[in-house]
Amino acid sequence: MSFGVYVHIPYCIQRCTYCDFATYEQTKILPPTDYTQLLIKEINLKKQFFLQGKESQFIDTLYFGGGTPSLFAIKNIVQIINALASAGYLVSPDAELTMEINPGTVDENKLNEYLKLGFNRFSVGAQTFNSAHLKRVHREHSVDDTRKSLGLLKKYNLNYNFDLLFGMPYQTIAELDHDLSQALAIEPPHVSPYYLTVPEGHPLSKNRPIEDEQMVMFERIESALSSAGYHRYEISNYARPGFESKHNYLYWSDQEYWGIGLGSHSYLKRSTHSAWGQRFWNPNNIKIYQQEIEALKALHSPAELADIYFENLKENQSLTDFCHTSLRRAKGLILSDLKNKFSTSSIEKVDAQLNQLSQRGLVQATDHGYTLTSQGKLISNWVFEKLTFT
Repeated sequence: MSFGVYVHIPYCIQRCTYCDFATYEQTKILPPTDYTQLLIKEINLKKQFFLQGKESQFIDTLYFGGGTPSLFAIKNIVQIINALASAGYLVSPDAELTMEINPGTVDENKLNEYLKLGFNRFSVGAQTFNSAHLKRVHREHSVDDTRKSLGLLKKYNLNYNFDLLFGMPYQTIAELDHDLSQALAIEPPHVSPYYLTVPEGHPLSKNRPIEDEQMVMFERIESALSSAGYHRYEISNYARPGFESKHNYLYWSDQEYWGIGLGSHSYLKRSTHSAWGQRFWNPNNIKIYQQEIEALKALHSPAELADIYFENLKENQSLTDFCHTSLRRAKGLILSDLKNKFSTSSIEKVDAQLNQLSQRGLVQATDHGYTLTSQGKLISNWVFEKLTFT
């Protein structure tokens, strides 16, 4: 059993036009010192949720995400990690510690401070090497910033991820090919290609590549990265062997995680209140989050939170989550794991759906269970609809 902690730092230089995360421009939110104190208070108020009577709990993966955590002063990061330790949450000796950074926000001195703290993985929100596309989606960094930041990480031979955004307005296949070639020339250990997802009517929903071109883009990414030695270990993630994200993999493998900070979500697999676990979350408005944390008293269980901030999972909900997250992985859904967790009737429902999906060529049987086929990956959301149980 692995355990991960996610700390949300919602500060940005400027909000990107496609972003739907709980983030704010850094001038329109609490001072970082005040937000840090809220995080420390939340840690202390909710520390019993995952300790459950134990004195301590090892953290296997610690992830600072956002927003742009690299805008935070080192002293604030230190205070948060120290608060976790004081509450009984100790970083294990071989833990993966990830810091999200945006190009242009980290210099050599700051990088060395992160390394001294034990950070051993970085995720770079580069998105594209095309200046016009960066401007169109309101990314503040330049292409030169991206090259310098990636060059710095490569100089230190560090483990890092490169975020690649595609399917943007006016983007051509040739421009995507250029982004791929530029990224591969730098040889990042991990690449996360993200298809731009915005609601209908959003300014970025216009003038996007037509559906046939989008399909070609998916194929070009798969071909380029696979040929360069990257393994697609999850639908949106490619890595060289040994550089898979342990923290993200924890989400897809039915492991527990604690999300701390504005808008963060958590999952408690073991609970006396529900055989199928509990999910709980924080408000995504900074004023409401501040009010909630300041009003809370020490809690022992998520069930003591207001009803709008937690749920006791039912078997059908847990089954749906299990199927969706398992099939995102290259290893797929493992039948023995399914049988060890769920009732016979639930297993029969999953079997029936998997058989139908297999006949349509969207999933395929393996020695241990089922995985998505290439066609299934292209329409994975539709596949997941068929594996949603009520």
